[in-house]
Amino acid sequence: MTATIASHQSRAPRPNPSEGSGQGSGGSKWHPKHCRRQPRRSIHAAADALVLEHLPFASRVAANYARRTGHPREDLEQLAAIGLIKASRRYDSRRVNRSCSNFIAYARPFVNGEITHYLRDKGFLISVPGRWRELHARGQKLLRQGLPADQIPKQLGLTPDRWAEIAAACSVRVVAMALSQTDESLE
Repeated sequence: MTATIASHQSRAPRPNPSEGSGQGSGGSKWHPKHCRRQPRRSIHAAADALVLEHLPFASRVAANYARRTGHPREDLEQLAAIGLIKASRRYDSRRVNRSCSNFIAYARPFVNGEITHYLRDKGFLISVPGRWRELHARGQKLLRQGLPADQIPKQLGLTPDRWAEIAAACSVRVVAMALSQTDESLE
């Protein structure tokens, strides 16, 4: 221990930055940023770590939407990741305990919001009113429950012609095609 103390005492004292002489060691000016040579971390390093840790959560949410809407899962996973990034940048871990479930509860509206905004804005090839999409979803649910197709309009309080119009408008789906399946003349 005495050797360490002696080695510290034998060093030349660091020049005082307030003196402004600029004649420290070797004639270069002393500056506080030269004292520490630590690697710089991104200001979003903690947020990026949260995103990487919770990507499986975002993937599960995207898979649920893909199964329900027929949209490509990969596209929805990208949107879910964007929502996760937005949530992680706004998340303040000091305000709550650092439990994993707290971040998931905080991030879920961001992830769902990104996906639903995309589906609302770009999900249909033609613009379909929200009320029609809701009625169509309710009609599809009734079909899955076993209600005959001719009774659905009556159950929803619609005329058969209106139901046919809603079903036709909402049955248009976005289909992802692999690049190898596209026509080469389009490229």
